[in-house]
Amino acid sequence: MRRWRPSRRLLARTAVALALTLLLPPLTAGLALRLAYSGDPAPDARTRGRDAIWLGHAWVDGRRDDADLAALGRRLDGTGLRELYVHAGPLEHDGTLPTSAYPRARWLIDAARRRLPGVRVHAWLGDALSYGGEDGMRLDRAATRARVVASARQVLAAGFDGVHLDLEPTHSGNADFLRLLERARPAVRAGGGVLSVAAHQIDPLPAAHTVLGALTGRPKWWSQRYFGQVARRVDQIAVMSYDTAMPLESLYGGYVAHQTELALEVTPERTDLLMGLPFFHTNDPGHRAAAETVAAAVRGVRLGLTRADRHRERFGVALYVDFAATETDWAAYRRDWGACRPASGCAPDRPTAAPPGRP
Repeated sequence: MRRWRPSRRLLARTAVALALTLLLPPLTAGLALRLAYSGDPAPDARTRGRDAIWLGHAWVDGRRDDADLAALGRRLDGTGLRELYVHAGPLEHDGTLPTSAYPRARWLIDAARRRLPGVRVHAWLGDALSYGGEDGMRLDRAATRARVVASARQVLAAGFDGVHLDLEPTHSGNADFLRLLERARPAVRAGGGVLSVAAHQIDPLPAAHTVLGALTGRPKWWSQRYFGQVARRVDQIAVMSYDTAMPLESLYGGYVAHQTELALEVTPERTDLLMGLPFFHTNDPGHRAAAETVAAAVRGVRLGLTRADRHRERFGVALYVDFAATETDWAAYRRDWGACRPASGCAPDRPTAAPPGRP
């Protein structure tokens, strides 16, 4: 008996169908992101005078001096930058923080208050979280959470204006992280400070974090619901809206616009929402520097703000990170986002009034 064999035409049609099956979802997503990047942002979709920047450890270990602070002051002049997240850790895996980690913090805090009025200095405290026996911090242990809260009190006693927690990766739905924030916020407020967190991106599609987590064991995104739960437990939430693996500026900008809209939908009015800008230029599988530009991110942020909540005041951007930034990054931030608006308490030459919170 002659065995049936598919014709070349059938094979070709099958190949095309398979290709379309594999390519159409990415093509559809790409088109959606490109459309999200289209249109014109509102003219007033610019800084509200609540922007932040992540600063490296050199500011508290003795490598930075008065000349560096003067240069930073010139960077801040005429912009909406008011929050300095200064790396003062990392935390030990048990939640403790050696005072030897930030020997020059007092110099920075005192000098910033003299030379940068209206600017707050936060202690950026981070660590890697442990899942499935990995080396790292175990947030499921109540004693560890208690020690993190004690470390927050410790840096406030050292003079910092706030505590910025960056614990990664925090899986979507992690109840222990919420428990930590519920204890940390009252403690930080009692010390006269503000509590902020570095947040994962939000699912671009419903349940994407669940699918990715099942495939890789390391979910990248938070559900929108979980993002809102975190945002309700802090004073500021800064989205790490970079490392997206986007190949083109237009797709990255559209992605940021979508992230901005999703975040605005669930962030309470009393919480500062900050969208991260990529002030770094490494190239790896998760980040293409030519695509993830400051200009594309700012345009995306402005478009998302225009569409979702144009007049929201408790909103800004967060620049990551000072030691990797270029003149092009700073110029794009100033040109596209950093024009101060007097109505927001942002003077064009120098901030004159301290933001709400610790004096």
